[in-house]
Amino acid sequence: MAIIRESIDVDRRPEEVYQYVLDAPRMPEWQLSAVSAERLDEGPVGIGTQVRVSRHIGRRVMPLTMEVTEYDPPHSWTMRGIDGPIRARVHGEVEPYDEGRRSHVTIDIDFEGHGLGKVLVPLVVRPQVRKELPRNEQLLKDRLEHTGE
Repeated sequence: MAIIRESIDVDRRPEEVYQYVLDAPRMPEWQLSAVSAERLDEGPVGIGTQVRVSRHIGRRVMPLTMEVTEYDPPHSWTMRGIDGPIRARVHGEVEPYDEGRRSHVTIDIDFEGHGLGKVLVPLVVRPQVRKELPRNEQLLKDRLEHTGE
């Protein structure tokens, strides 16, 4: 199946957008399905950083562990699921424009199902994410532009 991709322009500098997006405890502020998120390790964010995210998937809340596999601030990042029946691969890019005062944010998401996840990914997860990702990006934009975060 095809990668789910959405983009949005944010009236904030790429450094600010990148820092906010990769701040694990803030994920529930702009990701509708995220119930909670926490770092599983200490120190600066980088390749190998792990985050436990509890998400609404359909009617259930499922904990999933994500690991940073690409970290190129403030330009791009990739995280991949390392456990559970539904394993996401999320790639994000933040491109500067307007002389670096604004950002064009693109997020790509794809999934791999394991066990029960092989059924859940096409029937529940992909349709949910297709609806949610544009709303998440709008929440990201609103949060960064209107709250001064």
